[in-house]
Amino acid sequence: MSTPKPMPPDGGTAMRFGALVRKEALQVVRDPSSILIAFVLPLILLFLFGYGISLDATRTRIGLVIEEVNPLTSDLAASFQGSPYFSVQTGRDRREFEEELVLARVRGIIVIPADFTTEYAAAERPGVQVIVDGSDPNTAAFVLNYAQGAVSNWQRQRGSDIAVNLPPIQVEQRFWFNPELTSRNFLVPGSIAIIMTLVGTLLTSLVVAREWERGTMEAIMATPVSAVELLAGKILPYFLLALASMTLCVVVAVGLFGVPFRGSMVALYFLSAVFLVPALGQGLLISAATKNQFLASQLALITAFLPSFLLSGFLFEINSMPQVIQWLTYLVPAGYLIPCLQTVFLAGDIWPMFAQSAIAMLVIGAVFFTLAARSTRKRIA
Repeated sequence: MSTPKPMPPDGGTAMRFGALVRKEALQVVRDPSSILIAFVLPLILLFLFGYGISLDATRTRIGLVIEEVNPLTSDLAASFQGSPYFSVQTGRDRREFEEELVLARVRGIIVIPADFTTEYAAAERPGVQVIVDGSDPNTAAFVLNYAQGAVSNWQRQRGSDIAVNLPPIQVEQRFWFNPELTSRNFLVPGSIAIIMTLVGTLLTSLVVAREWERGTMEAIMATPVSAVELLAGKILPYFLLALASMTLCVVVAVGLFGVPFRGSMVALYFLSAVFLVPALGQGLLISAATKNQFLASQLALITAFLPSFLLSGFLFEINSMPQVIQWLTYLVPAGYLIPCLQTVFLAGDIWPMFAQSAIAMLVIGAVFFTLAARSTRKRIA
């Protein structure tokens, strides 16, 4: 009786890897939490980012005080009331709005003084007082700038004799890529990077930790599977799952939120695939180091989601941060993906920019995978 020939090493490796991928894919299908994290959670976050977060200073509540009502002051008041940036409440005395300003029910008080008409008629430069809530510097600056703009527009429309005091040079503004200055158009693409960070890192942080908790890691280590094969077999289903989640987010962003998409799908999937290298690598490293699902999930939120949200330039300008914090932002993979996604959506394909960001993300990912492979060495710890 002849003995069976041993299977070639390459064939054995392929079979082991295929078995690991099938096992993990079945685990994803059988585990409702993976589907919830990959598809339901991104939709919830996308709706929160799309509808709940806005940097557009539209319909800001202000109090408009007209100390002396006449055709001139009423005409100026109409310029504020007709502005899309203000929601105006009118009154005759600033004291009517002082408490409203303290309670943040209005964000500013515009005062058209009683001597406005007299100074205007005397060809002097009449003044309009703007009182803002300095506890919110950004909104205060918006109110001040938009109030100045409303007064300037009113002067130009009237063609008054005080217009000679205006600067002789007229500035013509052009806004590229986002002419309406709609914050949703750059917040939603940035939020896709935040969602991919959460989905990729959180899901994979539970992979190896779950095997240790269930006691199946010892059985896997008794097989000829190497640490590299183990990590690669576990990561491939979650890689595809994260890309599917990203696709869903893009469809919602373009179809529901109306965000323009001026780039190519090739660039979109290339950048997303490259970004998943550090995202999944960080999740595997956390999972291999903790061996506990609860601890792994908490570390994934603290070390991946929060830095991506706060230090990636998604909401806060990196150049305005302290220098030490700016150095830390170079270690946040989302900081490279967010400007690339915003470029793909709003400007188009700029491959030199994409290449630099892709190299940085791959370097970070290589470090994570190297550390994860060393932590998942083939022995029972």
